[in-house]
Amino acid sequence: MVRLILASQSPARTKLLAEAGIRHTVLVSDVDEDAVQARYGVTDPHDTALLLARAKAEAVAALPEAEGALVLGCDSVFEFDGEAHGKPYTAAVARERMLRMSGSSGVLHTGHWLVDCRDTASDGGAGEAGSGATLGTVASAEVAFLEMEPTEIDAYIATGEPLHCAGSFTIDGLGGAFIRKVDGDPHTVVGLSVSTLRGLLAAANVRITDLWAAPETTG
Repeated sequence: MVRLILASQSPARTKLLAEAGIRHTVLVSDVDEDAVQARYGVTDPHDTALLLARAKAEAVAALPEAEGALVLGCDSVFEFDGEAHGKPYTAAVARERMLRMSGSSGVLHTGHWLVDCRDTASDGGAGEAGSGATLGTVASAEVAFLEMEPTEIDAYIATGEPLHCAGSFTIDGLGGAFIRKVDGDPHTVVGLSVSTLRGLLAAANVRITDLWAAPETTG
């Protein structure tokens, strides 16, 4: 049975996979995102998303628990006015960003990186040999926001939801009320494009249907 490990602590990503019927477990990396960016000097939002996704995937792939599994790392970066916006963490930063974003639009980049940790030598058993693949790509979607009143922004920030989300918003939670439209895969805005994952799995000689959870049966 093919195993998929999600190298992310994001509840939204694991919920998305679960709702898509994809079997997986979660193993969080200890990657220092600031240190990774400082080491490579990457500032472009698109490239930053891919760099951090790769760092997370490779960190988990190096753990003993990942042996024989496929590891998926993801990271999202919001590009607005040419700037890269990660998680705001503080109410003040979130408010400043959302006031600027009101009535405007930006691009959410989600990097995906897949590492095949299965043995590349077939043992002749039921399990297939691994591909040795380590590859990734970025899925991007343009997000257009409605005009937001300052009181609405303050109420949203008070919930705590936007403080730990790239760009200070969600599409699958309370923040969805402020999004006018999305040009691209909406799953990308959640933080993981299932169709992109399908393509990466195919490069590792795995069908996404191999990861579908078996339907429950009733007696």
